[in-house]
Amino acid sequence: MQRRRFLIAATVAFGALIAGLLTAPAMAQVPEKTKVVLGVGGKSLLYYLPLTIAERKGFFKGQGLDVEINDFGGGAKSLQALVGGSVDVVTGAYEHTIRMQAKGQDIRAVLELGRFPAIVLAVRKALADKVKSPADFKGLKIGVTAPGSSTYLTAVYAMTKAGLKATDASFIGIGGGASSVAAVKNGQVDAVSHLDPVISKLEADGDIKVLIDTRTEEGTKALFGGTNPAAVLYLKKDFADANPVTTQRLVNALYAALQWLAKATPTEVADTVPPDFLLGDRPLYEAAVKASLPSYSRTGVITKDGMDSAYATLNELDPEFKGVTVDLSKTFIDIFVKQAKAN
Repeated sequence: MQRRRFLIAATVAFGALIAGLLTAPAMAQVPEKTKVVLGVGGKSLLYYLPLTIAERKGFFKGQGLDVEINDFGGGAKSLQALVGGSVDVVTGAYEHTIRMQAKGQDIRAVLELGRFPAIVLAVRKALADKVKSPADFKGLKIGVTAPGSSTYLTAVYAMTKAGLKATDASFIGIGGGASSVAAVKNGQVDAVSHLDPVISKLEADGDIKVLIDTRTEEGTKALFGGTNPAAVLYLKKDFADANPVTTQRLVNALYAALQWLAKATPTEVADTVPPDFLLGDRPLYEAAVKASLPSYSRTGVITKDGMDSAYATLNELDPEFKGVTVDLSKTFIDIFVKQAKAN
């Protein structure tokens, strides 16, 4: 018990140290907005764990920000909210910035949260003898967080590589958390493209067989041929231009969360997140965290290789990209993460 109390106290102290280091220089300037509305598609998923850590460890408050988090059914919906103006910023998949640049909308990432997609494609155990790869997805119902989201794009990309088209299967939005677990267990879908802890829960219960796993660098390169950035903090460039101090403080808080995660244990993570995130199985959640920890960004910077890989994926998937050139340097503003590191 004493050891556990010591570990918790040490973790709290470490979090306070990070917040303090990142706060002192930033407090010299007053944020343009102290109330910020942030959109996310499936907050309980480990894909977005840095956001939950920043919220629960008080890193946003330490930066003088009141961040209201709106949780949507998937990444595509949070993007729609940003375009529509109901949220100020989004934690979502990097590829959305490329897609919006191609459409002439200046939406840019300001911080990388995940360096590997951490998305898993799996089939229900009852169909495992017939469905051995995405080449066998024709005619299946595939569960994704939401159509148009990164889970959807990953499934379509895997099918395309296998010689199929997106129209060869039906895609069903099953959200995140308990609803997605139930959709698989109840047979509403035949296969699933999803994230932890959902995947680890289904795998542990013997409900699925994993076909493709991008929680690791090896699995990511096997599917995409290189690294592939995952979740980022993105926003309209106009917002960053009008609110540079607010943007810097958002980046500071999330960068602090990345640094905390780089040293955290699965037990410390489980102690920090809301109890309902554990899906009623704490040991399983901790195992899922252990599998996912390598996927989080160490630097907060999106590499050129990662940008190129994401762009190549979209070029292959989306006919709208044919003949369209996107300046990838306009998909990421790096000055904020550089300042967070300097602090």
